[in-house]
Amino acid sequence: MSSFTAETPELHTARSFGVHRKFSPGRILAWAVLVLFMLATLFPFYWMLRTALSTTSSLPAHASSLLPADFTFGAIARVLGLESHAEAVAQGGSGASMDFGLALRNSVIVSTIVTVGQVTSCALAAYAFARLRWPGRNAIFFIFITALMIPGLFTTLPNFVLVRDLGLMNSFAAIVLPTLLMTPFSVFFLRQFFLGIPREIEEAAMIDGAGHWRRFTGVVLPMSSSPIITLALLTFIATWNDYMWPLLVGNNPATRTLTVALGVFRSQTPQTGPDWAGLMAAALIAAIPIIVLYLVLGKRIINSIGFSGIK
Repeated sequence: MSSFTAETPELHTARSFGVHRKFSPGRILAWAVLVLFMLATLFPFYWMLRTALSTTSSLPAHASSLLPADFTFGAIARVLGLESHAEAVAQGGSGASMDFGLALRNSVIVSTIVTVGQVTSCALAAYAFARLRWPGRNAIFFIFITALMIPGLFTTLPNFVLVRDLGLMNSFAAIVLPTLLMTPFSVFFLRQFFLGIPREIEEAAMIDGAGHWRRFTGVVLPMSSSPIITLALLTFIATWNDYMWPLLVGNNPATRTLTVALGVFRSQTPQTGPDWAGLMAAALIAAIPIIVLYLVLGKRIINSIGFSGIK
């Protein structure tokens, strides 16, 4: 016994619309443009990987090749300190060395301290500006936000003089102090989200006897996990990639961050050209923590962009 189901006009229209939408020229063009943008964005990372898996001596002869020149893991081993000086020179390296492990540790320490300090202080300040009522709150917030119009370069020299006079040169304190506490953008970023949280929720907690601190830690912070994680990630990446300030105040090998160590490694070219394979291998390894953070926390960042939705 067979059954027959008639196709309604609505179902036929829906199917036709789906097929038309799937193969429409505009949709194909949009995907083509998107793929081109993705290739343009990812190609530098591929080129970095291709160079890191090549030998420096073979790169000039294969400059236009998309594949590694004389494929080898020697540059990665060289950066990790697993290759001797003679082996590095044989592969076209300059013979320069870099304590990659120490520089990586320093970057992790500096980025973690700055991120924790920034997120903690900015969350407290943003809550004070968004929820607490005190004289001159709006005026002080306006003055605080105007600091966004001051280029960071203008404060570099005063901060350098202050750190030098305090005797903190070549220390972790000198690197982290200028950006350890709240910054205007971070406070504004969190304040805007705190303003979107319904006051009724805090008022319910207030009825239960919760004070400001309990409402902040027990109500506001759990509901603001996405923007706080976004701010933490942005702060960590900005600190991780910072070069100028750590170079000015922390050029000692004991406190040298990864970006500064890469710059020193780039400049150590006694007789030959730069060790491009080693430099790209170091940059590739240095980028892995940031890539992992994006893969793990990327969804939360997207959810917090519009400051919408409270779960």
